[in-house]
Amino acid sequence: MIHLERKGRDVERRGRAEMTAKATDSRIAIDIAEPCAAWRAALPRRRVICRAAARAALAAACDRWLADSAAAELSIVLGDDTMLRRLNRQWRGKDRPTNVLSFPAHDEGPRAAAPQSDAPLPLGDVVLAFGTIADEAVAQGKTLADHLAHLVVHGVLHLLGLDHEAAAAAARMEALEVAVLAGIGVADPYVATARPKQARHG
Repeated sequence: MIHLERKGRDVERRGRAEMTAKATDSRIAIDIAEPCAAWRAALPRRRVICRAAARAALAAACDRWLADSAAAELSIVLGDDTMLRRLNRQWRGKDRPTNVLSFPAHDEGPRAAAPQSDAPLPLGDVVLAFGTIADEAVAQGKTLADHLAHLVVHGVLHLLGLDHEAAAAAARMEALEVAVLAGIGVADPYVATARPKQARHG
C-alpha cells in the first residue's frame, strides 16, 4: 500500500513538472551547439535530453529568475575534454577538464537584469565535456543520458544564481536538482554510492 501511494505521488509530481515546463516552453529559446562529434555518435537523443532537462530546471526555479511576461534564452554546448580544460584554465585557473561549466550572462543572476526591450533575456551558456561525463557515468553506474540530464539541470541552475559553495546552499541546490530530475524520470543522482564521484564537478 505504501509503495502504491508513493508511486501515485511520483506520478502526480511528474505531471505537475511537465505542465509547468510546457507553460515555460513558448518563452524559452534554447540553442544547442555540438562541436564534439562523440556526443552525436553515443547519444542520438542528446538534443531532446538537453532541452527537456533545461526546461524542467527553468520551470522549477521560475519564481527565482523571470517575470511571467518575459522571455529568455540560453545556450548549451556539447563539447569535449579539451574545450572544458581550456575554459577551466582560462576562467577558473584550474588546468584540468571538468564535466560542466556555466557562464551566467549576469553576475547577480537574471533577476538583476531587467530586459531593455522585447528581446529575450540572455541567461548564459552551459558547456559540457563528453569524455569526462561518459567516464563518470560508467564509474557511477548511470546511463550517459541520465548523467547528461543531471549536469544540464546542474548547469542551468548555476545560470540562475544557485551555487554549492556553502553547505546550506549546496543542500538546497541538490534538493532542487533531485526534484527536477524526478519530474523528468531520472533517479536521484546523489545516492550514497554516487556521491563521492560527484566531487569532480568544477
